[in-house]
Parts: sequence; C-alpha cells; structure tokens
Amino acid sequence: MKFGGTSMGSAERIRVSAGIAAAERANRPVAIVVSAMSKVTDLLLETLRQAENGNRAAVDANVAGLRERHETTARELLTSPDAVVAGIGVLVGEFERIAQGMLLLGDRPPRSVDEAVAIGERLTALIIAAYLTETGTPAEAVNAAQVVVTDSVFGNATPIMSATRVRAAEVILPLLAAGKIAVMTGFNGATADGKPTTLGRGGSDFSASILASAVDAEELWIWTDVDGIMTADPRLVKDARVLDEVTYAEAAELAYNGAKVLHPRTLAPLVEKKIPVWSKNSFNLAAPGTHIVPALRDDEPRGARAVTSMANVALVSVEPASAAISGTRVMARALDALDIVNAEVLTLSSSSYRQSFCFLVRKDELPGVLKGLEEALALEMEHGYVKPFEIDENVGLLAVVGEGMRGVPGLAGRVFTAVSKEGISIIAIAQGSSELTINLVVSRDGLERAVKAIHAECGLGRSAES
Repeated sequence: MKFGGTSMGSAERIRVSAGIAAAERANRPVAIVVSAMSKVTDLLLETLRQAENGNRAAVDANVAGLRERHETTARELLTSPDAVVAGIGVLVGEFERIAQGMLLLGDRPPRSVDEAVAIGERLTALIIAAYLTETGTPAEAVNAAQVVVTDSVFGNATPIMSATRVRAAEVILPLLAAGKIAVMTGFNGATADGKPTTLGRGGSDFSASILASAVDAEELWIWTDVDGIMTADPRLVKDARVLDEVTYAEAAELAYNGAKVLHPRTLAPLVEKKIPVWSKNSFNLAAPGTHIVPALRDDEPRGARAVTSMANVALVSVEPASAAISGTRVMARALDALDIVNAEVLTLSSSSYRQSFCFLVRKDELPGVLKGLEEALALEMEHGYVKPFEIDENVGLLAVVGEGMRGVPGLAGRVFTAVSKEGISIIAIAQGSSELTINLVVSRDGLERAVKAIHAECGLGRSAES
C-alpha cells in the first residue's frame, strides 16, 4: 500500500492510514510506502533554495517549522512519544546540516538535494511505524536508500530492478516474515555505492510499484484523496465519473498526459508480473476505487475512456532554414539534447515537406530545454542552417485515451469536430500507431472548453452511463 501526502497530512490522517494497513495485515502480509506530510517536500525544497541564496533567517525559520509540525503530530498520536521525538530531532538535524552546508557554499549540489528532500518521507515513516507498533501492529521504518538501487541521475533516478530485488529480499521480506508491517519511504533510493537519489516529484507511487515488483506482491493499493481514476478532471467537467477498471496502458497514458492520480512511471515495474493495482481514496473508504489491470475484459466497450489535459506546458518549434541540412539530422540532434537535459517530451509532431517539427515540454523545463538545444545546434544556427526556435507558452495539451480506439470509425473526426465547434484552434496533433491516445495541442484559453466538448461528444459522463 502507498499512502500519499494528504493521507499522511495530519495526526488524524495518519491514524486512518495506519488503521487501513493494520486491518489488511490481519489477513495477509503488508508493506506500506509513505510520502512526506502534505506540503513538506515543498518546504524542504524552498529551504534549500533559501540556503543557496544565503538567507539564513528563512532557513532557521523553516527548520523550526519542520521540527514543530512533526513533533506535534507525534505527540498527538503517541502516548509515549519521547523516543520518536528524539528520532525526529536526529532527522531534522540531518536536514539542517545539509542546508547549513549550502548556506556556506552558496550552491545546491544535486546529490545533496536528493539526500535532504528524502528527510520528509523518513519523518513520516518513523511516526506511522511507531504508531502502528504502539497500537498493536508491529511495524518498522525502512529508508528506501537501503532497498531501492538506482542509477546516478540525481533528481530523476531510474531503478535497477535486479539489484533492488536482492536488497528487498534482504531487508523487506524478513520483516514481513516476522509479522511486521514494513514501512518504506517513498520517492528516494540510492546508487549501488550508497549515493542518495530521488525518483522525481510524485515518485512515491513509483517507489511502491518498484517494491511491489521486487517482493512479488499480490496487489498494489495506491491510497490518495480522490475516489479513483476519472473520465476527466471533475473540477473542469461536472459529470465526470470514476472508471471501474482501466488497463495499465490507459492509466499510464492518463498519468503521462496530466491526470494526477498516479506517477507516470508507476506501472512499468508491474507489467511483466501482471500485478494488479487499486487506486483508492483514504478519505472515502466506501468508494470502490479503480482497478488497474493488464488488459480489458472482452465485454468491455472499446473507444475513448477518458480525456485529460495539462496547462503548464510550452511548444517549441524547430525548422531547418536550408535544404543543405537534413531535417532528420536536426531532429535527432534536438532529441539527443532533450535527453541530455533530462526533459520529458510530452508530444511530438513533424512536417515532411518543410522538415520542421515541434514538441511539447513542461513549462518549468523550458529554460533547460532551450539551453540544451542552443548548445546542440550552435553550429547550425551560427551558419543560418536552422531558424531561431519558436516558443509558444500560450498552449495546453489535451489527450483522449482509450484502448481500441482503432476499431471505432470516425472517432478522431468527432474529436476534431467537437473542438472546432467551440471555435478553438488546434495547433498540433499527434497519435501513436496503437491509437491508444490522440494528443491535441490547443490554445491555452480554449483548453478547458475543449475538454468539456470532447467529454460530452464521446459520451463519457455520468448521464451517458445511466
């Protein structure tokens, strides 16, 4: 089971989450993965930024706030909190030591950032493990740096599953065999030689799937603050409904294209072993949630299942200025540059005649992307072989997702017509060969209207279901 930041957000939410885990432990072995308390990761990152900028007063105030929040939570939960409060002091002291080092250096080394931000998860693991134990369910906190072995890409590491399985067998399985709940930190890991890493923001989901695969779990349950995976964002579409069942591929595409229920990389470790996943709401235990499975049943309808969107994106267009240079070569160099700066390409579209292409990235990655492109194509730009890059930040990404859309004649045409009826211009289109997803880049001011129009056109709402 994985519990997110809101499920760990207060003493009361930790009490509920612990109750869920303990109840299931009465039936079978349970391991849990926990996020930091809500907003704590943001606080830690902001503190490190202030340290880099030399703002000692802000660092001291944030460290004090970090300590107070966790000590208060421990005292609310535990009848004998002294040992946990002491442990909190040690962990907060580790964070403070790293922040003080950044104050002195005026710099934020990526390796040190990864070590520091994992303190949030280590604090919640310590607290919930102590609460479980005190209330009659033995549990032990485990730093994922002892279990999850990764490469050395600090800030966005990738697990090395073979080594992780060995570590899980050494660290996690003995705890389960002893009748304990293993409480592992989410979001973090370490290289084979022990350098701390993190898996990217929201990586606790990913941590849980890594652990589930490594210990051959029967199921993975992701506990969040929503009832499951929905046909659209309910803040945009009032009649959006929870999907009873989706496939790995559908869930991954929805996560990749903006749905916030899962981390985009969550499902990859589960595919080979076909471990099913439940997305559930720890604030609404009566809700059945969404079951994520390897493939749809034969009687499931084919076609669009959900529509999702992403607003904080930017479209980058690259165009050769001369036929003297191969557009394919320019594209290859550009994509290599994006890989080097570790940027995520959300969608890619190209023109065969002009050999121009455009791609969508997250807005916060844009400065690094432009720097990488300028370095990779410096010579071509200096000689005028490549035109200046065009950047459009007034765009949004919309994705229509569903297994088997290939078998629904006219679906793409209906999607485009629904958008055009709203007077919204489509700037770029991309669709994979599997026809699992249709991606549209539209003007930002029309994004929400486009989502509503497509949701209605495809009959995805509650009224259509009934």
